[in-house]
Amino acid sequence: MTTSRLSPWRVQRPVPAQLMDVGVAVVVGLLTGLDAAVNGPGHRQADWLTWTLFAVSVAALLVRSRWPVAVTVVTGAACAGWALYGHIGELLNLPVMVALYALAVEGNRRRTLRAAGVAALLSGAVSVVAGKDVAQPQGAPLLEMLWPLVPLLLGEVVRGRRELLKEYADRAERAEADREREARRKVDQERVRVARELHDVIAHTVSAMTVQAGLALDALDSRPEVARTAMRQVRTSGKEAVRELRATVGVLREGRRTASVDPAPRLAQLDELVETARGAGLRVSLHADTDGRELPRLVELAAYRIVQEALTNVIKHASARHVAVSVAVTGQCLAVEITDDGPGTSGGAGEGYGLIGMRERAAAMGGSLEAGPLPGGGWRVRGMLPLEGGMPPVAGGAA
Repeated sequence: MTTSRLSPWRVQRPVPAQLMDVGVAVVVGLLTGLDAAVNGPGHRQADWLTWTLFAVSVAALLVRSRWPVAVTVVTGAACAGWALYGHIGELLNLPVMVALYALAVEGNRRRTLRAAGVAALLSGAVSVVAGKDVAQPQGAPLLEMLWPLVPLLLGEVVRGRRELLKEYADRAERAEADREREARRKVDQERVRVARELHDVIAHTVSAMTVQAGLALDALDSRPEVARTAMRQVRTSGKEAVRELRATVGVLREGRRTASVDPAPRLAQLDELVETARGAGLRVSLHADTDGRELPRLVELAAYRIVQEALTNVIKHASARHVAVSVAVTGQCLAVEITDDGPGTSGGAGEGYGLIGMRERAAAMGGSLEAGPLPGGGWRVRGMLPLEGGMPPVAGGAA
């Protein structure tokens, strides 16, 4: 694993707005002060009023980020005062240009357009009035109306770029948040899937082993042959549980998927599942008809697990003697039905993990499942698993 180091000069840290205002004010004050100190021959030279307007303009720039409109008004008035007073310079309008730029950057397009109209009109009017006394030293009024638009346009471009970059950053942040949510969702789904697999593997076999062990204990003294048969079945069931657990854990570990160990049971293994239930003392009839079709592996796995969990619930919670299991292709669906003759509560245990897991399996395949008591007694679990996707109706739901 490699790590990358960022060069110190590549780390960009934003400059505080107040520090930036001070820096800009110092630079503008230096340039404007040099121009204000000297005026052209035949024009008014710098005096106390010139330096007063200069001090006001530079001081206003210290707060341009906080109050851009007020700073624009102050610097604009100082620039107009210089022109009307007769002090002409190439850089005397620099403070108001900086203020106009800040006005556009910190504002919005509507405010920029209003400022452009007002600044252009006032600049043209000042040029006309000042030109009568100083032989039009500032140039034509039309030209004077254009220069305030330059900083406004530049500020509008910078603000638009900042907004665009912020939008890109927000989009990237939202995309990252979406990816994190999707990753958490997949982790949760995988956690539920693993928990469901382990529950299905353990609950059925251990429940059957418990019943068989109880039979062996009851028959130990009076019918030792029955006890030995039950214990053999316990040993067989234990080996099967260990095998399935190893297979499931092996699939979860990277690089442990092998051809010799298949953790996904198929419908062909329903006979073994039924035999395990019979070993627990149930009379189980099985009817499986796939109409000769090759079913998707995931559909077969879901059907197998539904039958497995339903039989487990009968063993654990019902006083049933007979269970009928039917797995048959009906149209474009695989119908799975497990019915017992218990007192009507064999699904027992309310909405336990078993019923929740069965419904989740059916829903994951795009199907549905219902479980409930029958009018004449007993309990029925019926699920419909589409063979090619879709949500079919559950025909003959639980009464």
